Amino acid sequence: MTDLFTPIKLGSMQLSNRIVMAPLTRNRAAMPGNIPQEINVTYYTQRASAGLIITEASPISAMGHGYPATPGIHTAQQVAGWKKVVDAVHAEGGRIVLQLWHVGRISHPSLLPKNALPVAPSALKPAGQAFTYQGLQDFVTPRALNTAEIEAVINEYRVGAQHALQAGFDGVEIHSANGYLLDQFLRDSTNKRFDQYGGSIENRTRLLLEVTATVCKVWGSDRVGVRISPINPFNDIHDSNPQALFNHAADELNQFKLAYLHAVEIGINSSGPLQEFDFVQLRRRFKSNYIANGSYDFARGTAAVSENKADCIAYGVPFIANPDLVERFKLNAPLNTPDHTTFYGGAEHGYTDYPALDKTL
Repeated sequence: MTDLFTPIKLGSMQLSNRIVMAPLTRNRAAMPGNIPQEINVTYYTQRASAGLIITEASPISAMGHGYPATPGIHTAQQVAGWKKVVDAVHAEGGRIVLQLWHVGRISHPSLLPKNALPVAPSALKPAGQAFTYQGLQDFVTPRALNTAEIEAVINEYRVGAQHALQAGFDGVEIHSANGYLLDQFLRDSTNKRFDQYGGSIENRTRLLLEVTATVCKVWGSDRVGVRISPINPFNDIHDSNPQALFNHAADELNQFKLAYLHAVEIGINSSGPLQEFDFVQLRRRFKSNYIANGSYDFARGTAAVSENKADCIAYGVPFIANPDLVERFKLNAPLNTPDHTTFYGGAEHGYTDYPALDKTL
């Protein structure tokens, strides 16, 4: 029987198990410069037993940042910092891919070069507040990208992908989820454009497909994944017909023969009922590997894989608190309790000091 410990090949990436470490923003890059540092090396190396590590989201440009101390992939110093992480994970036998990120409107001028306005498909202010170095501040109305500027954004993804290749990663994941730039182009609540990137579902998926094609030219499609979140309202986003939209996106992504599609199957920090969505249908339409993400525990993850509802399961919070999560699952051992107050920002406490199993028995 196939279970979470059965090896699998995602594209050309051979994984020792199907337990994936989900991308987790932790806000612990070195400042100034948003550079991966030694505590990041330790953190990821501790979790190298995961079948695949997907790094925290990494901005592809200075305009792609939306939170304090998030490690980027757009400067030589950042590439050098990430290379130390990758080398250490590889030394432990792990596999690691970098998540390429542009936040779009989910930012604030204080986080951007020359206090620039954030960019977005349309000039629509999101509800809520931005996390800045000065504390929470109301989001601002972003500036809509003109058609000619979109080519420059696609090129930023190309450069970010090239930098990830230079750093030695095993692949990359394109972040098209959770209300950030590519997701903003997908959804009819945030995309009110009248050019070839707006209006119909075909037009709204255009940027995702162009970015994917560009990244695949750098990496080869067998080392590229895409992350989506069809029903997640996080960052003030929704769509009037998510099933049709994401079915189409999955159909079109099939042309690339990607390593995987990574789907967030829940809403993050949401209140009230979520929209109806058939993830089984999405999984059947996408012809390559499917990573499911959504508050799975060991039992649910095992069932999903054994019943062929997913090829791998991505775990987030459990990996924060349990660097040896794979071993704990194997032994059916108790899990550490996560400290939510240390999730974002800080130093080693709540980051690299969770005890491994042999320290707790």
